[in-house]
Amino acid sequence: MFLTYVLIAIVVLVLIFVKMAIVIIPQSETKIIERLGKYFATLKPGINIIVPFVDHAKEIVAVSRGRYTYTNTIDLREQVYDFDRQNVITKDNIQMEINALLYFQIVDPFKAVYEINNLPNAIEKLTQTTLRNIIGEMELDQTLTSRDTINTKLRGVLDDATDKWGVKVNRVELQDIIPPQSVLQAMEKQMQAERDKRATILTSEGNKQAQILKSEGEKAATINRAEADKQQAILRAEGEATARIRKAEAEAQAIDRITAAVGKSSNPANYLLAKNYIQMMEQVASGDKAKTVFLPYEASNLMGSIGGIKELFKGE
Repeated sequence: MFLTYVLIAIVVLVLIFVKMAIVIIPQSETKIIERLGKYFATLKPGINIIVPFVDHAKEIVAVSRGRYTYTNTIDLREQVYDFDRQNVITKDNIQMEINALLYFQIVDPFKAVYEINNLPNAIEKLTQTTLRNIIGEMELDQTLTSRDTINTKLRGVLDDATDKWGVKVNRVELQDIIPPQSVLQAMEKQMQAERDKRATILTSEGNKQAQILKSEGEKAATINRAEADKQQAILRAEGEATARIRKAEAEAQAIDRITAAVGKSSNPANYLLAKNYIQMMEQVASGDKAKTVFLPYEASNLMGSIGGIKELFKGE
């Protein structure tokens, strides 16, 4: 019985020893093995053999659920650190709160373990101080509109500084930039003033354009009316000229006929003059009331012409 118990104990110890000697590492993870306090190996994914009680995994600090914890497994995947809000001061002495997201990856586990004591805390403090320095070189307006610039500068500084620790910083993102409440109110008033200014400018531009279009319309209408009046005057003048020409032609034809009728020995002008004079006298004498007409002395010559015409018609 005693030998049986001893044999069972030996088997159990062997199983425990084998279990401790075999270390299975998942993909994208690793462990740093120290032998008697000195670096021995970096385990690769898969099955690894170590010497129990002689070899042990080095513990490092990690962040789990917002808290620092100790673990002997190093995660080689890209990790995200969400830092708490911190106060920063801009170049124009405006205090604001900023929080950032940091995406990094451990590329050299040996450096991450032996070159820095507390890697997450070191990255966090380095990010905070670097962010304060970058924001301190920028004014408020530039800070609010230059997130990409801040992210690029911050990533470059962190990547250079953490290279010694075997860490690669892939991306930095600013989540929130929160100015003081007084600054937010001032910015809101400024934005409202800018909106009112743009609205006033657009209204004035619209009125200006409307007045320009109205004046151009009135100008075009005036020009069209002037052109119409011009064409009307031209047509009226042409009509009057044509009428006068026709009248003159008619009178010329009448004179020719009178000349042919009275003969060449008589002056046809006297005939026409006497005819018009008689028509005028008829108009003067027409009316209900009796009228007295005074003839000038020079009218005796005209009356002589009328008498000549009378004799002429008697001869015919």
